[in-house]
Order: sequence, then structure tokens, then C-alpha cells
Amino acid sequence: MTETAPPADQRAVDQEKWLTPGVRGIGSASFLADVGHEIPTALLPSLLTSTLGAPAAALGAIEGVSDALAGAARFGGGVLADDPGRRRKVAIGGYTTTAVLGAATAGATAVWQVGVLRAAAWTARGLRVPARNALLADIVPAKAYGRAYGFERMMDNLGAIFGPLLALGLVAWVGVQWAIGLSVIPGLLAALAIAYAIRHTPRPSRRDKVLLRIRLRPVLRGDLGRLMAAVTAFEVGNVAATLLILRASELLTPEHGTKAATTIALGLYTAYNVAATLASVPAGRLADRLGARGPLLVLAGGAAAFAAAYGLFAVTGAVATVLAIPFLLAGIGIGAVETAQHAAVASLAPKELRGSAFGLLAGVQSLGNLAASTVAGVLWSAVSPTAAFTYLAAWMILALAGLLIAARR
Repeated sequence: MTETAPPADQRAVDQEKWLTPGVRGIGSASFLADVGHEIPTALLPSLLTSTLGAPAAALGAIEGVSDALAGAARFGGGVLADDPGRRRKVAIGGYTTTAVLGAATAGATAVWQVGVLRAAAWTARGLRVPARNALLADIVPAKAYGRAYGFERMMDNLGAIFGPLLALGLVAWVGVQWAIGLSVIPGLLAALAIAYAIRHTPRPSRRDKVLLRIRLRPVLRGDLGRLMAAVTAFEVGNVAATLLILRASELLTPEHGTKAATTIALGLYTAYNVAATLASVPAGRLADRLGARGPLLVLAGGAAAFAAAYGLFAVTGAVATVLAIPFLLAGIGIGAVETAQHAAVASLAPKELRGSAFGLLAGVQSLGNLAASTVAGVLWSAVSPTAAFTYLAAWMILALAGLLIAARR
């Protein structure tokens, strides 16, 4: 009788099948790119208000326009990424352009220059996202999509943790403008990492080349369409993390004072990012282990975590240890959801439509987040924070129901 390999050995064999040089290259690109763009993002308020003397409203306008352009670019980038040859060029060009334009804001001498550079950098960043996600689906077997996308999300979240910390160190060493300028280094290293990953991706044949056109109807058919409907419900309730920080700050300020409350809230946000980082790969492994329904079930688990988190934000009091619970739940939820969304789209989309499917997913994410933050902000101001988070929890429950229905089918 043939002996079976020990569990540890089998895990090592399984890991070799998906954690290839290409996957490691894409993960490294996500980490380095996030470090690179988190530095100017963290220092943008200081550059605008302290260095250039702009009002706070300028920051809001610049970020709003940039986010809107990034969302539109992700949709357009999906169309480009349908072509296996073009997706390589878009990926390298997107990483390189984002790095250069983001760092160039250090030399801006007027607010409008910051706005133009920021908007252009975010547009390039949006274009590259569907290309990167489609490339990752090209280099791993379908049964390992969850682990591969979980690894990429883990590296991206690590960059979100490390980037602001590096920004603080650079500011203390060389000042705000030089720190922003030096962000080009990790950004360009990210471009090299994605080029390295592409070298380990099978070259497209002439038969792989496709005519570029917007193809929404095929993407929205069948299981993929049902997935997008449930994802839309989730994203309309997926509020920006800044509102979670605001909720914690407002609750803690009466007892701790503004400065201490802000510090505690940022510490809770760091815990949120750590939880997202740690949840990504286990969520991907679980999605792979559960088979065809795995990504949908993991998505449903993430939506349930968010529903619980928002419910707690609606009723919790001003105790930091209690506030840590919804922050950790939301972090686990976003780590699971982002991993499972990408794995589900890669599994359900036809190969020739992967770019469009990932572009549509990214567009839904951007527009849904905008709608969630806008409506929640209005409810917060007009009624109460409790009303805002109750509204968000209701969308999560709706998304959970849709995902469970989709999984049954």
C-alpha cells in the first residue's frame, strides 16, 4: 500500500503549486506600491494646509475628485485588461506612473498643481488594478485562487500599515516635501516587481488577443451577475474607514480629550489593518477548501462580520476596549471580503472577460463606497451616528442574504 505524505509535507507541496515567483512578484508589487502611495496620502494634509496654506475644503475636493477618477479608471482599465498583451503594459505603466506623479506633488508650489498631480496619479492607480488582478488569475490554478488573492491582499494591507509609519520616520528625518519625493523609490520598486511577475506569466498567443470594447451584458449573466448584485449591496454599505475613526474619536473625546481620543482612535484603526492583514490568507485558504461555493461563503462570512461591527458601532459606549471589538470585526471582514471577491470573480468570469469583470468589480467598489460614505454622513449629521450605522448594517444583512442565495444556486 502506498504511504500518504504527512500533513506538513502535503502543505508544503500545495504551497509550491500556487506560491510561484509570479505570485510573489505581484504580492511584492502590492506591498511596495501601497507603501509608496501611503506616504503622500498621509502627508497630503500637512503639505496643503501647512506648506501651501490651503483650507481644509481643498483637501476634501482634491480627494473627492481623485477617488471619482480612480473609480472611472478602474472600469476603463478592465476593458484594457481583457487583452492579455495590453494588460501587461497597463500594469507596468500604471505602477510607474502612479509612483512618479505621486512623488511629484512634493515639488508643487500651488494647490491646483497638487490637485492635478494627485488626480492623475489616482487615475493611473485605478487603471492598473484590473490588469493586476487578471494577471494573478493567469498564473495560478483555479483551485488556488483564494490563497493567491489572499496573499496579494495580505501584502497590500501590510503596505497600508508600514507606509504611514515610514512617512513619520521620513518626516522626522528630512521633512514633509522630501518625504513625499522619496516615496518614488518604493513606487518604482513596485513597477520592477510587477515586471518580474510578468516575466513568469505565460506569454499570450495571437489567438489570445481580443477586440477592446465595453461588454457589460456578458459579465452580468448567470452566476457572475448574481455575484455582482450581492457585491453591490455589500459595497453600498461599506463605509470609508475614516468614519469608523470619527465614531471612536467622538465617543472617546468627552472622557479623554481631543488629542488622546485621536491617538486611541488611530491605534484602533491600526488594529483594524492588522486584523485585515492576518485574515486575508486564512480566508483564501478556506475559500479554496470549500470548493466552488467557497468564495461566496467566505464573502457571506465577511458581510456578517461587518453587520455585527456596524451594529456595535451603533450602540457601543465610550470604552476603548469595547470599541476594539467592532474595529477588529470590520478588519477581519474586509480581509475576508476583498480576498473572496477577487477569487469569486476569477472563478466565475470567462477568461476572455476577466479584465472587464475585474473592472466592473472595482467600479462597483468605488461607487458603492462613495454612496455609503455620502448617505451615512448625511444621516450622521441630520439624525445621529446610531442611525447611520443602523443603515449600514441593514445593507450588510441584505448583502448576506444575497450571497447565501447565490451560494445555494
